[in-house]
Amino acid sequence: MVTTSGVQADRVQPAPITAGFDGARRARPRGWTRSYVASLVVLDLVAALTATAAGTAARFHDSLGAATTTPYFHLSLLLPPVWVVFVYLGGGYARRFLGVGTEEYRRVAVSGALLASAVAIGAYAVKFDLARGYALVALPLIVLVSLALRYARRKALHRRRRSGECMSGVVVVGYRVAARDLIRRFRGEIYHGMRVVGVCLPASESLGGHAPDEVEGCPVLGSFTDAADAAALVGADTVAVLACPEMDGAELRRLAWRLEKSGTDLIVASALMEVAGPRTSIRPVAGLPLLHVEHPELTGARRVLKSVFDRSAAALALILLSPLLLVLCVLIRSEGGGPALFTQTRVGRGGVEFTVYKFRTMVVGAEALKAMLTPRNEHDGVLFKMRRDPRVTPVGAWLRRYSLDELPQLINVVRGEMSLVGPRPPLPEEVAQYGHDVRRRLVVKPGLTGLWQVSGRSDLSWEESVRLDLRYVENWSLTLDIQILWKTWSAVIRGAGAY
Repeated sequence: MVTTSGVQADRVQPAPITAGFDGARRARPRGWTRSYVASLVVLDLVAALTATAAGTAARFHDSLGAATTTPYFHLSLLLPPVWVVFVYLGGGYARRFLGVGTEEYRRVAVSGALLASAVAIGAYAVKFDLARGYALVALPLIVLVSLALRYARRKALHRRRRSGECMSGVVVVGYRVAARDLIRRFRGEIYHGMRVVGVCLPASESLGGHAPDEVEGCPVLGSFTDAADAAALVGADTVAVLACPEMDGAELRRLAWRLEKSGTDLIVASALMEVAGPRTSIRPVAGLPLLHVEHPELTGARRVLKSVFDRSAAALALILLSPLLLVLCVLIRSEGGGPALFTQTRVGRGGVEFTVYKFRTMVVGAEALKAMLTPRNEHDGVLFKMRRDPRVTPVGAWLRRYSLDELPQLINVVRGEMSLVGPRPPLPEEVAQYGHDVRRRLVVKPGLTGLWQVSGRSDLSWEESVRLDLRYVENWSLTLDIQILWKTWSAVIRGAGAY
């Protein structure tokens, strides 16, 4: 294990464990963040220049070059650097928000509101008669173009991360089971940019001796007290501490002091792994930073807003997609006859059963053949899935690949039995096998799409699909729904995990 000044001399030396590390893994990956932030600055300048030029052209298109437009040319040159300053002061370039989540976008939007306020106050203070047409075009467009360019830049970053670039090396400190779970999550969502390069376990869980110890292929580098030296050894720039009683406040403080010397980040994972976002906040009480957890809003005004949004959007989608739905009905009926629609009993919110509508993708009488195929089930847990189910028709396979068979469920959304976004609607026999924790999925309406849809669909294990559904239940918001709907398009086009 890693040797420190306070560690017993008979510990195993690091050579056998770290011999397999190459130079690339030892190197610190932080260099990419400087170039990434620099590119964001350039993009924000381009966005501001584009927006101010559009504002000038929109307001003064018939008098460009006149003396009255000269102040606006000067203002158009002044606003871009001022915009960068506002974004910087608003935390839009903070490294911890780059690449994932909505906080970066939120801070840019807030900076835009502050810039608009500052321009209005400044114009009033110097008695400058700011043209409303210019302001109404330029100021909102600065934010919109900046957000669009940042989104494109983030997608480029995610593509690089899929090839192993721009990753942050992480040393995980915690129990073996918790460390294994975190490693799997980071590998499953690589766009977050976290790559575990080592693990520190409690002494009671170390194998001991001279045999190399690993967790999910990541070497065990020592015990909890070795975390700082382990991070330096493998060139990690982050230490992630998972919830464990051994790492109390005093021990965490000492670890932070040691990591401060090398500039290594320290992150602490809460025991509430699936609760995030606005539901959690730190409240100082009697000198202690306490984590306050709000209850999820499963009723009230926000739930009514979600219902109105779901039904309105579903009704509009049915109207716009009606020609496509008719064509699909004809294709299904032309393949051996039989009904175009398939109905099935599913379980909705509160355990109430309802009839779900789907396009038929299997031969007539497929349910009667299911018992014969049960031994060939390729899915764990309570679901039945086969990659090459002989009951699926050729047209049905195509419908499933692009999730077109789910479109009739828009009727269920309009009727209020389902939502556009939510957990997967389960069968009654599946619900009968649910444990107490899994039944938490039933406190919200099932969805036409959800985190399971944009995270792998049928390729997900039962445990992973349950975890995603519970994460949605605990962190629901209309913003999250819109994000999932946006991501559903790319998931459907790729067709991955659909069978």
